[in-house]
Amino acid sequence: MPLALFALTIAAYAIGTTEFVIVGLLPTVASDLGITLPLAGLIVSIYALGVTFGAPVLTALTGRAARKPLLLGLMALFVAGNTLAALSPSYEILLVARVLSAFAHGVFFSVGATIAAELVPEDRRASAIAMMFMGLTVAIVTGVPLGTVIGQTFGWRATFWAVAALGVIAFAGIAALLPNNLQRQKAAKLSEQVRVLGSGRLLLVFAMTALGYGGTFVTFTYLAPVLQEITGFSASSVSLVLVLYGLAIAAGNIAGGRIADRDPVKALTVLFAAQAAVLVLFTFTAPSPVLALVTLTALGFLSFANVPGLQLYVVQLAKRHRPAAVDVASALNIAAFNLGIAAGAWIGGLVVASPLGLGATPWVGAILVAAALGFTLVSGALDRRSHAGSVEAGADPARA
Repeated sequence: MPLALFALTIAAYAIGTTEFVIVGLLPTVASDLGITLPLAGLIVSIYALGVTFGAPVLTALTGRAARKPLLLGLMALFVAGNTLAALSPSYEILLVARVLSAFAHGVFFSVGATIAAELVPEDRRASAIAMMFMGLTVAIVTGVPLGTVIGQTFGWRATFWAVAALGVIAFAGIAALLPNNLQRQKAAKLSEQVRVLGSGRLLLVFAMTALGYGGTFVTFTYLAPVLQEITGFSASSVSLVLVLYGLAIAAGNIAGGRIADRDPVKALTVLFAAQAAVLVLFTFTAPSPVLALVTLTALGFLSFANVPGLQLYVVQLAKRHRPAAVDVASALNIAAFNLGIAAGAWIGGLVVASPLGLGATPWVGAILVAAALGFTLVSGALDRRSHAGSVEAGADPARA
């Protein structure tokens, strides 16, 4: 793999770290800024919304920009956003800083995937894209726990300084290693994205994605306070639990791809059912350190195991219902993932602020995942009906 690809991977690592590290720092941030946990949880929601709505708009607006200067500009914006977060004198400024970082996030992955593919021969393009996205997975396994340790030891602002430094390294790597003659890809117009949203079948899958992926974030956003206040772990132990959770996520992501290869709908049905069940179980196991760790390992595995199946399924449906806009459908499904994160974190905040409290976040998240399971069953039934209709029409030439 070319060295330029490693520069993209480092950038992906930095971006993945800044997105999720706030989960381990919520109690620290809330205490320092004098805000409630639900307000701190909105820091997660606002970032995800920035990715959801900023990515398609900014990708369309920057479609004609030269690729290398665009990536350098995005990393500069990323560094600026994290620097502002480290210097934030107030909660409101911190939210603005997170939005800036989120804008860089959304466009970077949209543009970076096509650049990664261009850097290698055609038969290695999938591996190149996978390697760049590996930065996200490694960030969850190592960046988030390390960032949490830094934040708990030196203050949460130190974590954002560290992430900004990673951004500077990625900027330097892209400047030095990325070729200047990268081909400009034709960006999807906003009108094309709107047409995809006109497909009821694709909207159904986007709902599956947002609810199934976002359901876990009702709990995951507030995992640090749950582990400290309900399970009884010390603040320093939370980072170790996040390492375990991250390893389970990595394993689930790999296994989920293999499970979904043959029949994504069947795989998603099983995964969503198991995910909802484990979330309900965590409601009862959270007070026990040993049982909580076992349940969280299963939850980490399941919460990201559905990602490959959801992405594969939306591509399959787009080829049938919107064949001219498969890439747009795929990109909008990424937006649905982030919309799920935003909604999950927001709903979790409402639960924490209500009389139900922290302990109710797992079973409330299970309700969202159960809704995703329901949509999956409906979508599968529609697929079978469509297939049966096609077979019947094919068997009857007069009907065809």
